[in-house]
Amino acid sequence: MSDTPVSRIKTPSNGPDPILLTLFANRFMSVAEAMGRSLQQTSISTNIKERLDFSCALFAPDGDLVANAPFIPIHLGSMSFAVKYQMNLYKGTLKEGDVLMTNSPHAGGSHLPDITIITPVFDSKTKEIIFFTASRGHHADIGGILPGSMPPTSVNIFEEGAEIVSFKIVNGGVFDRDGLIDYMVDKPSQYPGSSGCRNIRDVESDLKAQIAANHKGIQLIHAIVDDYGLETVQEYMYHIRNNAEMSVRNLLKDVAKRAGSNVLSAIDYLDDGSPIQLKVEIDETKGSAILDFEGTGCEVRGNLNSPISVVHSAVIYCMRAMLDLDIPLNAGCLVPLDIRIPKKSLLAPSRTAAVCGGNVLTSQRIVDVVLKAFHAAAASQGCTNNLTFGAGGKDKDGKSIAGWGYYETIAGGSGAGPTWHGTDGVHTHITNTRIGDVEILERRYPVMLHQFGLRSGSAGEGKFHGGEGVIRSIEFMEPMQVSILSERRTRQPYGMEGGGPGALGRNTWIKQCRAEDGDLDEKTELRERSINIGGKATVWMGKGDRLLIETPGGGAWGAPEGTTKGLHDHVKAWEPRGSIAERAAAQAAF
Repeated sequence: MSDTPVSRIKTPSNGPDPILLTLFANRFMSVAEAMGRSLQQTSISTNIKERLDFSCALFAPDGDLVANAPFIPIHLGSMSFAVKYQMNLYKGTLKEGDVLMTNSPHAGGSHLPDITIITPVFDSKTKEIIFFTASRGHHADIGGILPGSMPPTSVNIFEEGAEIVSFKIVNGGVFDRDGLIDYMVDKPSQYPGSSGCRNIRDVESDLKAQIAANHKGIQLIHAIVDDYGLETVQEYMYHIRNNAEMSVRNLLKDVAKRAGSNVLSAIDYLDDGSPIQLKVEIDETKGSAILDFEGTGCEVRGNLNSPISVVHSAVIYCMRAMLDLDIPLNAGCLVPLDIRIPKKSLLAPSRTAAVCGGNVLTSQRIVDVVLKAFHAAAASQGCTNNLTFGAGGKDKDGKSIAGWGYYETIAGGSGAGPTWHGTDGVHTHITNTRIGDVEILERRYPVMLHQFGLRSGSAGEGKFHGGEGVIRSIEFMEPMQVSILSERRTRQPYGMEGGGPGALGRNTWIKQCRAEDGDLDEKTELRERSINIGGKATVWMGKGDRLLIETPGGGAWGAPEGTTKGLHDHVKAWEPRGSIAERAAAQAAF
């Protein structure tokens, strides 16, 4: 058998070989999947190991996204911005053994807890960069004014924790722990009221797991190059990107034809009244489109400002979601699109604006607006219901002390579509994480889960009903600071084509009455109070206090036809799918 690489295979004159195109698409995706398995297995935090709040991807030498496994969409669309920023910053000076770390929203990041690790892949002969591997993980605490580094009340980025534009965490094969401590512990604690990372040991361990995952990707890429030759590998890399581009062009042509118009528009609002407005102009001849967000509200004082990279992530997710084709999400999906974002808007915030909620909340609203403009689906819960709690911070001398922070996102109802019901109790759209197991939650943290189930009656009613939200009630076994960052508490997820809206979400503090607090009423024997704390709040919970979170339902599609919800026999039964189901099936196959 010949040892000659398959690089002798040349692209036919009439285009790429469809079999090789599929083969390379799956080989590239398998690299990202293997990186993800490595990261999950070697990490130690609940966020990454159990909640799977991470993404791994492969990038071209120009920084464009080539392929990814089905991880977190909001990560994948924006990671290319991070890779390109670092490329421009180092301008060809990177060497083998270098690994870069970044999380700044102005350097392609999403929000500060999402730390990206980027590793260049060098050709074994020419020593030129032929690919990049990158991983992004949400770390439970990186400092800031509150445990969990997702403060509901932050008004600038300094309150949200450590911001790292670029740091060579590994320099020539040497891990720079002193530099890591400086960036993660010392620098963020210099801001008044802020702490450094409260659990640097866990963060350091998970960062090393990300570095190892990237290295796993490098090994697999070299194996592919050895099998087929660099020329063929890179040739089909661009063919895959071109295939995605043509798929989106055909989608845009079809949308314009079905809509009977080349101009689409939509608007929706955040709970504070800030509008997110979109106008889509499609060139039916070229299969291209201008997505103009002119009319979107100005930067907000809170943290719902969304970095530009996150806007692109939401758009590329929508394009890929509307394609009825099995292709990797990659940079080709954005080529036919001209995304225009007004300056000084909440989608293009200033350098010091707070952004932790923009990545997890505003991004959901952008997705709803895009899908509404394309008449694709009713609104989903439009929220990730971000819950954080923990302890630690600074001592009386102002020095950072060890502590801990916990973070989770909570499911809700998805929106219905023209031929399907919404899904109950699911992480919708760009989040795609899972929630931690109750056994792990209660073993690792001083809390008790009282209730976790579907929220009956929260789904929008219609021909195709929306999905139900969920109810989650947690008791705190010792005093601690608890924060909730959520949306859709004042504006319901809308239905489409006459369908009803989903129910609003609600956050309720079940406070135990205590004599020391002055709220123990012996005459009425009042033992607890129920307090609506709103969508964004931080509360010091006492021992025995509970937080009851009721998440929004999804909007319905079509006016009700007098049928009983859930008994539409012509609709396909729900089947598990998505990254969690796929990953579970893959792991079961081993």
